Amino acid sequence: MGNRLSKIYTRTGDDGSTGLGDGTRTGKDSPRVDAYGTVDEANSCIGLVLAAGLPTEIAHLLTSIQHQMFDLGGELCIPGHAAIVDADVQRLESELDRFNDPLPPLKDFILPGGGEAAARCHVARTVVRRAERECVALSRVEVVRPEAIRYLNRLSDLLFVLARVLARSSGHGEVIWNHERRHG
Repeated sequence: MGNRLSKIYTRTGDDGSTGLGDGTRTGKDSPRVDAYGTVDEANSCIGLVLAAGLPTEIAHLLTSIQHQMFDLGGELCIPGHAAIVDADVQRLESELDRFNDPLPPLKDFILPGGGEAAARCHVARTVVRRAERECVALSRVEVVRPEAIRYLNRLSDLLFVLARVLARSSGHGEVIWNHERRHG
């Protein structure tokens, strides 16, 4: 790894292309670049959640997820590479169940909010959901392993549940969507 990132600009992308992990070049607007770029954006949003000050167990979980998101970005950047496995998806499901089980069932939609950490978690959730959509779009034209798409799907669900947990633990509570409100 050494000095691999010692020079940040290379000028090789000035023509609108970028290098993939396998050495090939593609357009910066390609579906593959959209997919791994949005995974990177989602990872940055998780970093914003972490910067809000979280309970230790959630902070450790999200830091671990950030590492996996970096792995997933690498998988998408290197055609044919595999980094996310079924066990990663199963771990998200286990964490999802662990955090969701104590919560009361939802009877209405909730608005994204509930304090700073919860609101940031909702933003991360929506960006992960976009990353999932972009991976599905990429899978229509190139090979994308189903584990990658399942991982993003479960991660967005987990972030939703964590937003609920954070809203409740912050004292702000969940903001229920009032679908019967009056306009006027």
